[in-house]
Amino acid sequence: MQHLDLRVIEQALQWVANGQDVWFCTVLSTYGSAPRAPGALLVARADGAHAGSLSGGCVEEEFLASLAQGELQAPAQIVRYGESDDDRRRLRLPCGGILQILVEHHAPSEAWRTHLLTLQATLQGQRRLLRRVDLTSGFAELLPDHGGEQTCIKGEHVEIRVGPALRLLLAGVSPVAQACASFARTLGCEVIACDPREDMQGMLIEGIEVQPVLPSVFIASGGCHEATAVVALTHDPRIDDLALMEAVRTPAFYIGAMGSRLTSAKRAERLQRVGGLTQEEIERIHMPIGLDLGSKTPAEIALSVMADVLRVYRGKARDAL
Repeated sequence: MQHLDLRVIEQALQWVANGQDVWFCTVLSTYGSAPRAPGALLVARADGAHAGSLSGGCVEEEFLASLAQGELQAPAQIVRYGESDDDRRRLRLPCGGILQILVEHHAPSEAWRTHLLTLQATLQGQRRLLRRVDLTSGFAELLPDHGGEQTCIKGEHVEIRVGPALRLLLAGVSPVAQACASFARTLGCEVIACDPREDMQGMLIEGIEVQPVLPSVFIASGGCHEATAVVALTHDPRIDDLALMEAVRTPAFYIGAMGSRLTSAKRAERLQRVGGLTQEEIERIHMPIGLDLGSKTPAEIALSVMADVLRVYRGKARDAL
């Protein structure tokens, strides 16, 4: 899940606290081209107020129009958009895309509020859970996750894997790090920046205050989960090397450091000799970081970094691009 989905949960909690019914929607599957991946969330009220996204605009309009007409009152149901020729013309889904959406209608209750609070804690936490929704009763429960597809329909149940929001940890501030933050926020990531240097104190990156601590200290205190990408982009070994040595001991899905091939080879030798890293740990580090796009400027380098982060997050091999 992405940082946008955290805002969906927060809005749903606010409406529940105000005693309002909500429609809680989850993208279950996409066929063809679709702007939002399975697991993406949207929450809405009957008056059209909403937070989150299902498709980038076209499907949301159709869904909200249905609510305004008093439709979608079942506790839980699966709705498909873009299946017919008329749908495709009206909704303007790209490349003939089809979206399958789980729509849940929840009245305010303490049980629903507790469910949302657990979802919120899961997105902000360290572990993944399985969300199971009964299509007949609408009953939703959270269970231990043992792996599998992001979303799955099993008879009268829908199963959705829920995990921490994708987090970008900037180990140190630099022009490339600032550009990475801009791309990451646009992509819906949670962005955290750490830099203890005095000249970085009070600096804001895309509205994020730089935390005045060594990135390695933040990482060692539990700052990385399995949806975290750690990027070291300062060229300062005192910051980069220490961050890398801590990051390889975490479940972070991506760890990378900026530098040429020669610089990267020297860094690998240093991490092995001084940091005591094993060959397996060193191989976890993407160095040189990013895709080889021939990047020169900070923005171009940041683009290559974030493209590589997404490649790994989506499970794509380099030779499959």
